Amino acid sequence: MPTSKKEVALVVGASRGIGRQIAIDLARTGYAVVVAAKSTSDASQATPFPPDPNSSESTISTVQREIEEAGSEATAISVDTRDFESIQHLVKQTIDTYGRLDVLVYNSGAIWWASVEKTPMKRFQLMQRVNVEGLYGTIQAALPHFKQWSGEYKGRIIIVSPPIYSRFFRGKTAYAMGKVGMSILTKGLSMDFQREGKTSMAITSIWPATAIQSAATEKMAKEDARDLRMASIFSDAVLEMIRAPVEEVNGELLLDEDFLRSKGVSEFGKYSVVPGTRPRRIMPRVFPDLRVEEQEDEGRRVDSTKLRASKL
Repeated sequence: MPTSKKEVALVVGASRGIGRQIAIDLARTGYAVVVAAKSTSDASQATPFPPDPNSSESTISTVQREIEEAGSEATAISVDTRDFESIQHLVKQTIDTYGRLDVLVYNSGAIWWASVEKTPMKRFQLMQRVNVEGLYGTIQAALPHFKQWSGEYKGRIIIVSPPIYSRFFRGKTAYAMGKVGMSILTKGLSMDFQREGKTSMAITSIWPATAIQSAATEKMAKEDARDLRMASIFSDAVLEMIRAPVEEVNGELLLDEDFLRSKGVSEFGKYSVVPGTRPRRIMPRVFPDLRVEEQEDEGRRVDSTKLRASKL
């Protein structure tokens, strides 16, 4: 039986910024939270505390301390998402500690925005390993642990990746290749859930409609913070996605603001970094429909595992 009476959330990429905020808010709403990332520190020596949430002084150790000092439950586990063995160790430690897994959030990401010619091979490989391979490995390791004692699969997976549309590729092709690949995983795995009868499982992608204050937007924050929102808008949207019915969010590529609007939120001024401002929207308002007329026609679907088994 599960050792934790609380539902358990694993947040990968939780040391600062958006991931930190998601972890803190999940804990505040009653989850036992595993905060995972590479960075650790001696949180007892952090001065000031809490540290700037968008700086390198914010680590999974300080996030754990923040959560615990607020009266909630957290465990910090270091992970290198480029290393599948490290990912497997993270998931094993999560289950060894709490005996269950209910929510997985994958926020880890490597960024390099430049043309193909100006994107070095090592930088390209880093982005694919952290963004695509890291996500795939984390989901592969975690999926079996969403199975309940009743035999039913139940849980939520949230991925930080964008809607798929052509403008996103401009000027950052190598980065877009990985991020769009993450969104394809959301689409594909959601179809697996439906086909395999995992009707209590949902996987959803989320992306900001407006730039979010984070380490990635540090320069922008110094130059024009009026176009930034606080990470709490993203975290609030994630919490709503986890609460939403499976059929409403499974396989969807959503924006934080738009999803909150669909849930009745109409006042967004509280999220502005500079009070009284209205940050510029950076995402389109309408996205292309990826479905085709023959969407439900699977044709002669091939299952490589069955083909392999028949040859043994």
